[in-house]
Amino acid sequence: MTRPKTAFPSRRPAAMLVGALAVALAAASPALAQEASPQASQTQAAKKPNIVIIGTGGTIAGAGASSVNTGDYDSAKVAVEKIIAAVPEMKEVANVKGEQIFQIGSESYNDERMLKLAKRISELVKQPDVDAVMVTHGTDTIEETSYLLNLTLKTDKPVVIIGAMRPGTALSADGPLNLYNAAVVAASPESKGKGVLVVMNDEIHSARDVTKSNALKVETFKSLYGPLGVVVESKPYYYRLPARPHTTATEFDIDQITALPKVDVFYAHTSMDPTILKAITSNGSKALIYGGTGNGSVADYMEEPLKEVRKSGVIVVRATRTGSGQVVRNGEEKDDENDWIVTADQSPQKARLLTSLALTKTQDTKEIEKILYKY
Repeated sequence: MTRPKTAFPSRRPAAMLVGALAVALAAASPALAQEASPQASQTQAAKKPNIVIIGTGGTIAGAGASSVNTGDYDSAKVAVEKIIAAVPEMKEVANVKGEQIFQIGSESYNDERMLKLAKRISELVKQPDVDAVMVTHGTDTIEETSYLLNLTLKTDKPVVIIGAMRPGTALSADGPLNLYNAAVVAASPESKGKGVLVVMNDEIHSARDVTKSNALKVETFKSLYGPLGVVVESKPYYYRLPARPHTTATEFDIDQITALPKVDVFYAHTSMDPTILKAITSNGSKALIYGGTGNGSVADYMEEPLKEVRKSGVIVVRATRTGSGQVVRNGEEKDDENDWIVTADQSPQKARLLTSLALTKTQDTKEIEKILYKY
């Protein structure tokens, strides 16, 4: 019985195989080639973008007692230089260096700290040897800090904010990949001019739209209209662009802002205590964001107290606590009659920041509302 012939790879001389393997290894591992040629290594480093990573603390700098602790840990424990050192792959993407400005959980941010961070970034992006800036940040208030930066920084250089939902000590730590992906986005020429970006969980979000939607899950960050793009295998892919003015196209310049007018937020709920509003009117607030139910609705027993707030000189801005959707002017409430303002689609916490910035330009309620709808 004649057996069918089986096709085998042709036998090549051992020298040829060794030579082919060497070529393959050199192609697959640029690091080996760089070690063999210091001059080539220096040339390649010179071609990479220069990125400054500002550390501010948060979960990405956190540590837990056990590798299975994903929600029980201490935030803001690890210095930014150590966080960078834990992701050596970033060196293939860009020349990175760290700078520690805060070491706090982001729940502890206030206007003063946000302004300090924004002014430092503004200084950095003016330097010709800085191509992009990244910020490691706690996730609790990423959406607020990034929104302020998006409205006030005067640069088209990439500014990318990242955080983590799980500390670096956890089995499923998301910080290292978030940091690497952020470096990929910051280093990409495609990221230029897109405003401040938030990179989490392989997604690229606009600072205007992004919000934290879950207390623990790594896929917590969502945007009202979807992410701008995604990061896949070390490459950013953009699918939409920000439509609202940002950074260089806004009337707000962080270099000209020394302080933000005080604005407070009140969230509506059943059985509210109107006397709380009186406390707000006497603490120096210039405006009150009323996070109403539904379409920014005001309970019948809160209408008079809110009218009194406005009569006292404090501007009243109706927003919705639902998390999305525009508030309709004169829909359920008599906004014209009461001289109240309504938001567009900003959450109460983002409306607070934008209203505060608007107050640096005008006290006129109609003009402030135009700003809310513009941005």
